[in-house]
Amino acid sequence: MAIRPPSPRISRPPLVRGALTQLGFTLLELLVVMAVIALGTAGVALAMRDSGQTSLEREALRLCALLDAARSQSRASGVMVTWQVVQGDAQQPVMRWLGLRSKEPLPTNWLDVATRAVVSQPLVLGPEPVIAPQRVRLTQGGQSRDVATDGVGSFFVEAP
Repeated sequence: MAIRPPSPRISRPPLVRGALTQLGFTLLELLVVMAVIALGTAGVALAMRDSGQTSLEREALRLCALLDAARSQSRASGVMVTWQVVQGDAQQPVMRWLGLRSKEPLPTNWLDVATRAVVSQPLVLGPEPVIAPQRVRLTQGGQSRDVATDGVGSFFVEAP
């Protein structure tokens, strides 16, 4: 039998058993690359510093939680609790809780040293279930947020 020469139309080399030729990327390789890019993007986004707006919002939400906790402790113990802002060491304002009888005292410092609270008089947090409507304005740089209560419900952050 005579061996025929390969036709000129076939330009690829003959395949050896077990050898595969790869002409592109597989779907799995593309998915792995996309996952690595997504993780890198998420890491960069989380590593970026918070803006002043986010920091002030966090301070306002924290103050709401602290005031509600002090109000609950006042109602449970039957003792009047007041909250006020005073100048602490190095002219940094601190929070003062008067009347609390807790084994674990509430925090007295702000998370950010640039945070300032403007309040006309100390807040009275109980022990009555209904208190007078009250408001505190938090400022940080040129931005501000109001923390308020209507006297019946919890403290909340008012939209700017």
